[in-house]
Amino acid sequence: MPIKYYEAPDVKDLVQRIVVQLEFHHIDLNGIYCYRSRSSRSKRTVARIHNLSKLWQKALNIPANYLVEVISERYDRLSQEEKEKVLIHELLHIPKGFGGGFRPHKGNITGKKIDALHEKFAGRSR
Repeated sequence: MPIKYYEAPDVKDLVQRIVVQLEFHHIDLNGIYCYRSRSSRSKRTVARIHNLSKLWQKALNIPANYLVEVISERYDRLSQEEKEKVLIHELLHIPKGFGGGFRPHKGNITGKKIDALHEKFAGRSR
């Protein structure tokens, strides 16, 4: 069965709340899109972030954009807390310049950092 993609307004809403509450000022919410996929063959992936590379931006004469994809079969089963952590993780891949690149895991994305940011987010959500 081929992968199917659907807009995910619930994910977009949560991403917006995370960006605002964690004061991720470098993230332009107008350049963030959220989709849910079904029938992915990936075994462990819960979510991933896609970028529009600098070359595509130049060719299409458009600004940087990022797409957060959640894998329905795994993401939808998670607790609310785990969903929040997954999305924080994906947003940490977006560099401060919001230029279309990615920040790697090494030195930037750790479980400890995600947990600390989630604590801050959860504290402000109440």
